[in-house]
Amino acid sequence: MIRIGILGYGNLGRGVECAVRQNDDMELAAVFTRRDPADVKILTEGVPVCRIEDAEQWQDRIDVMILCGGSATDLPEQTPKFAEMFNVIDSFDTHARIPEHYANVDAAAKKSGKVGIISVGWDPGMFSLNRLYANAILPDGKDYTFWGKGVSQGHSDAIRRVEGVRDAKQYTIPVESALEAVRNGENPDLTTRQKHTRECFVVLEEGADAAKVEEEIKTMPNYFSDYDTTVHFISEDELKRDHSGIPHGGFVLRSGRTGWDGENSHLIEYSLKLDSNPEFTSSVLAAYARAAYRLSQEGVSGCRTVFDIAPAYLSAKSGEELRKTML
Repeated sequence: MIRIGILGYGNLGRGVECAVRQNDDMELAAVFTRRDPADVKILTEGVPVCRIEDAEQWQDRIDVMILCGGSATDLPEQTPKFAEMFNVIDSFDTHARIPEHYANVDAAAKKSGKVGIISVGWDPGMFSLNRLYANAILPDGKDYTFWGKGVSQGHSDAIRRVEGVRDAKQYTIPVESALEAVRNGENPDLTTRQKHTRECFVVLEEGADAAKVEEEIKTMPNYFSDYDTTVHFISEDELKRDHSGIPHGGFVLRSGRTGWDGENSHLIEYSLKLDSNPEFTSSVLAAYARAAYRLSQEGVSGCRTVFDIAPAYLSAKSGEELRKTML
């Protein structure tokens, strides 16, 4: 059995707990939290909830630690730190900072002899793989990625860290006319702003300056500054009533041409429609935890991304079973 630790027990951590239950070769060893462990009630009976500060004492009882913090401030610090003690997986999703994050985790994991797999989920993650496959197959072409409509956990978390914000949800929404132009083979040149809009629903702390909060959200680099962003200020009751779900999804497309003179056109499209963004992301994290465990057993160390992991490492099935049933 692969012994899994969960660090952080929010929506993503709860999703990982459910994913571990669905994988027969995994068991949950412990959950680590910044909160008072006595206040954290998990679903799995008999599994301890511990303080993050106590994680170091679990190095010989956990095979893979799945880090469930946010990309804005948690993971840049936590992933390199815990890679010094455990094989780790994270879902770091600030695309512009992935090279920097990779270097930091790689240095820590190589020093400790552990495996760290970063930016695991559906984007970055499954969408990244589909972009790579499509580029390799259709070198003469264009890539297009559309997200939503759905709740972005990372962007919602970034808003909640703005001073004066009590709670928030952020929806990423594809511009329908841009998506249809791609599907129609028009190969448009689209700016970031032309592909998506962002809609934010924000609950303010009492006495907070709404204009200041809105300005800080709209100008936030890597998250909102490059998009047409709408901010709605609503009550906490409205947020719970109208925005309690966490759906998401999206599309990866590549339009390309083949033939001696490029006379034939092709469109590759991969899409996801998710009832629960964190639960799907958690399921991807669990599969890559299996890969991290197997790589560690082979003596591998250092940082990896989804590009570096052979698909067979993700499956609980043997190579023989995969060749017989899926090839």
